[in-house]
Amino acid sequence: MGLNNMKILLTGGAGFIGSAMIRYIINHTEDSVMNVDKLTYAGNLESLTTVSHNPRYQFAQVDIGDKVRMPQIFDEYQPDVVMNLAAESHVDRSIDSPDAFLQTNILGTYNLLEISRRYWQNLSDERKEKFRFHHISTDEVFGDLEDTNALFTEQTPYSPNSPYSASKASSDHLVRAWQRTYGLPTVITNCSNNYGPFHFPEKLIPLMILNALAGKPLPVYGDGGQIRDWLFVEDHVRALYLVITQGKIGERYNIGGFNERKNIEVVQTICSLLDELRPQSTPYADLISFVKDRPGHDRRYAIDATKIKQELSWQPEHSFERGMRKTVQWYL
Repeated sequence: MGLNNMKILLTGGAGFIGSAMIRYIINHTEDSVMNVDKLTYAGNLESLTTVSHNPRYQFAQVDIGDKVRMPQIFDEYQPDVVMNLAAESHVDRSIDSPDAFLQTNILGTYNLLEISRRYWQNLSDERKEKFRFHHISTDEVFGDLEDTNALFTEQTPYSPNSPYSASKASSDHLVRAWQRTYGLPTVITNCSNNYGPFHFPEKLIPLMILNALAGKPLPVYGDGGQIRDWLFVEDHVRALYLVITQGKIGERYNIGGFNERKNIEVVQTICSLLDELRPQSTPYADLISFVKDRPGHDRRYAIDATKIKQELSWQPEHSFERGMRKTVQWYL
């Protein structure tokens, strides 16, 4: 695939991972990017202020489910690559009101696939060959690894346990079907828990940092023993770029941080860093409180990222300790 001056249409670019991806594209490549984002509560254009005036960056406030405006954007922008990062992604919210998750994650992805298919079919043979549809998903589609030392591989059967993960699993299946049935050149990536600067404060790490700084309780679900594999967002977006430039059509790549940690260990790490960087009279760990666990809470996720390491020579550059220090310092 030609790597120079690609035109990337990226959905959900005002979100946490999407904005990091756009900053990477503008700062480390010669490509252009069109950011399509509905700007829900989790979208924040301030995370793009360092690149928003760059001539290679454009923004359109549009819902990916919009059947009128989205085809117009394709016709006007003429993308070489579509990266679909638009998603409702907060598990607690999906339990309280699943509707938005089904609308965006399933029907929105379906709309994007259909528009991409029609657009791709009308491209010249040369541009058809270069076109990619990259769907960015989650390890939560695989379900729970409780009572096993196994890791999620690209062959792990889907077993989603929340409305959020079920909606993402559905979108993954649609992408696979559009590749097999229509020949649309797609690739899917499934990542572990991301963290880093610009993260929306309802997620575990930013919530704990901001609560601690405000002297508020640090609420930990259940016994805090849930295990997640933590991936620094800057490592993730490097992997995503490798996938659109070097990944194989029809393939799936798992992207993980090789950093399994219990939730309570994550919170304790944050407290220790704050004790060092913003000391106060009492330890921040005194603010930890255990609260009722959420329904259907998976105990363990862990990704085997061997395939992307071997095939695309990617591995994370940040240890958990280094990434957490950078994250806490950013919030400070």
